[in-house]
Amino acid sequence: MRRHIKNNVSWVGYIDWELEKFHGDDYSIMNGSSQNAYLIEEGKNILVDTVWTPHRFNFVENLKKEIDLKKIDAIIANHGECDHSGSLTALMAEIPDTPIYCTANAVKSIEGQYRKQGWNFNVVKTGDTLDIGNGKKLIFVEMRMLHWPDSMATYMTGDNILFSNDAFGQHYAVEELFNDKANQCLLNKEAMKYFANILNPFAAILTKKLEEIGKLNLSIDIIAPSHGAIWRDNPLQIVKKYSEWANAYQENQVTIIYDTMWEGTTKIAHAIASEAAKQNPETVVKVFNIAKADKNEIMTEIFKSKAIALGSPTVSNSILSSVAGLIEFAKQLKFKNKKAAAFGCYGWSGESVKILQEKLKDSGFNVVDENIKSMWVPTEEDYEKIPALVTALLA
Repeated sequence: MRRHIKNNVSWVGYIDWELEKFHGDDYSIMNGSSQNAYLIEEGKNILVDTVWTPHRFNFVENLKKEIDLKKIDAIIANHGECDHSGSLTALMAEIPDTPIYCTANAVKSIEGQYRKQGWNFNVVKTGDTLDIGNGKKLIFVEMRMLHWPDSMATYMTGDNILFSNDAFGQHYAVEELFNDKANQCLLNKEAMKYFANILNPFAAILTKKLEEIGKLNLSIDIIAPSHGAIWRDNPLQIVKKYSEWANAYQENQVTIIYDTMWEGTTKIAHAIASEAAKQNPETVVKVFNIAKADKNEIMTEIFKSKAIALGSPTVSNSILSSVAGLIEFAKQLKFKNKKAAAFGCYGWSGESVKILQEKLKDSGFNVVDENIKSMWVPTEEDYEKIPALVTALLA
C-alpha cells in the first residue's frame, strides 16, 4: 500500500522484514531492510525506481491498486542494480512504451541484466530536467561510482525532495518509514555499517560529489533513499555525517581481530585488549574472533577505529583462511589513516606475523614494527612485549 511522504508524493516500495543477506551473502542484514520506490502525482505521474526482482509481481499488483498503470507518464531509474530495477520486466510488460529516464551507463546495466527489450530509454546527465507540471520539475544529478557507474539522484523542486538512491540509505526496516520514527541507535548504527561496507571505497568521489551538490544550492526538506528510513527530520544531518565519514574517519577506538587454532592466539588478543584499556582508559577497546563474528560488523568497527591488531597462527606456512578473507575484504574497503599491528602463534615455521604485516601494508594500514610472535603458547617473555605494541598503536 502507498504511504504519504509529502503533498503528492507517496512511498510504494517493499519493507523486507525477512531479509538476512544482501549482495549474495556478502552483506549481513540484522534488522530487516526495504526497497523504497516513490510515486509522484503532479501534472504528470512519475514512478521513481521499483523494487527487487523477487517482489516484482507483488509490486506491480500493488501499484495497480494505487494508479492506472497506463497513466504513469515516466519512470525514473536512478540505478540499474536489481534491487532497484528488478520489477521493470514485470512493469514494462504492462506499459512497454513508457519512457525510462536514466544515465547512459544505466541503459548498459539494465540491458545487460534483462537484455534488450526495446524499452524507451531517455538518457540524462547532471543538470538535465524533466517538467512534471504544476510548476515543478525533476533535476537529475549523476552519482557515478556511488556505488555503481550508472547511479544518479533525482531532485524534485517545489517539494524539495532528494531521491538519493543508495546514498544516505541503510539496510534497516522501518515500518513507520521516517527517521524521526526509527530507533535512533539502530538507525545510526545501520547507516554507518552501510557506509563502511558499501560506500567507503568511493569516499574521495563522494566528497567531491557532496561539494558538487552543495554548489547547486538546492533546498532539501526530505532525503528519500532507496533503502531504510526516509530523512525528514533535519535531513542534512546524514549529509554532514557522510562528510565526516568520507574524511578518513576514526574514533578513539582500538579493535583486536583474530582467529585461532588452539587458543594461543586468543590469549595474545585478550592480553592486548587488557593492556590497551590499561594504558588509555578513555579508548574504546573491542575484540572479535573472526570465525564467530559477522564480518560486516567487524568492518564497521574497523572503520570506527584509529588502530587495529590482527592475529593468526601459522598454518601451512601461511595464515588461516578466515583471516586472509577478512584482510582481503578490508583491502577492498580502502580504509585510510589507521595503524595496525600483527600477532600470532606458531609451532615450527612461524610465517604468519610477517604475512599479516605485508597484507596489512598492502591494504593501506600504517603497520607498526612491534609485533608478538609466540612459539606454541605465549610465554611471559611474549606478554612483556605487549605494552610496547600497544603504546605504538595508541601513539
